[in-house]
Amino acid sequence: MQVMTVLPQENLNSIPSAALDAENAGFDMIASMENRYDPFLPLAVSAVSTNKIKLGTAVAICFPRSPMVMANTCWDLQKASKGRFVLGIGPQIKPHNEKRFSVPWTPPVPRMREYIQSLRAIWRNWELGEKLEFRGDHYNFTLMTPNFVPESNSELPVPITMAAVGPKMLELAGEVCDGVHLHPFCTRSYMEEVAMPRIEKGLKVSDLVRGSFQIAGGGFVVTGATDSDVAKAMEWVRYRVAFYGSTPSYWPVLEHHGLGDLGRKLNAMTKEGLWDKLAAQISDDTLQLFAAIGRYDQLTEAIKLRFGGCTDMIYSNLSGVKEGGLPADLLEDIQNLAVPFKNFKKGW
Repeated sequence: MQVMTVLPQENLNSIPSAALDAENAGFDMIASMENRYDPFLPLAVSAVSTNKIKLGTAVAICFPRSPMVMANTCWDLQKASKGRFVLGIGPQIKPHNEKRFSVPWTPPVPRMREYIQSLRAIWRNWELGEKLEFRGDHYNFTLMTPNFVPESNSELPVPITMAAVGPKMLELAGEVCDGVHLHPFCTRSYMEEVAMPRIEKGLKVSDLVRGSFQIAGGGFVVTGATDSDVAKAMEWVRYRVAFYGSTPSYWPVLEHHGLGDLGRKLNAMTKEGLWDKLAAQISDDTLQLFAAIGRYDQLTEAIKLRFGGCTDMIYSNLSGVKEGGLPADLLEDIQNLAVPFKNFKKGW
């Protein structure tokens, strides 16, 4: 099993040391997120500050960026990192697209399919010289003069992974992507009974084997050296579960467990501005559905029970521990857990 840690993105000056620390600690990937800060700039700094650790967005919001703009950014990151970059993208929800990014909203599944297909068409034009002739309902790319073709980065194609929660997006991930980022607002039961069957259905369309398709995330990791450390981390996750549970896009997970009324109650509370009251609505039993919980000496077994057989890569520091540190022996124990994923597909 691979273990990812998240970069501290608030100041680019802190990135070189943080990235190098994560590499030296033995993490498999360092990731950036698109919340308050740009997701790509920290990875550019990391690419030239490290030598072997994977770099990825988990995730970048795609629709505000033209696939051509995204293609250029990824090309540069893949070259700078010598092939260590993994693109993770997500559509975000309608209000954020329209009201935060001021971009039009259309049904996300067909648009996301074209987004990914057009990215690959652009890259194949640049690397293989194939004529750029992508025509779709949402994106059209038919012009590429020699002056705008970047030099070959002499690397494999950038793997594309996608955030997915609902059944249709999960199926699309298996159909057109190299991997999927399951939202931390996910349960073991939802992974097994909803996510995996949909992903496998998509994989049959793509003919991509499961060993070349990476599943990341799918829950929180709550840990610490002592019981009090774990209890503190639990409260951070309790609020996150409540926050996500208030968003209708994530309600399929709650409905799967017969908790639809909880989601509607949380949503009503946010509209009343009761943000500080949300966490109290999440019981310990509900919290247990979304997380692997345990002290350092208990965590490997907790992760095996919560994620084993489904998730190939977990996030180490979505537990509220900002530095995301894990003892070296614990990290190694987690990495020794067997997973289906082996490597991203090779070649163009």
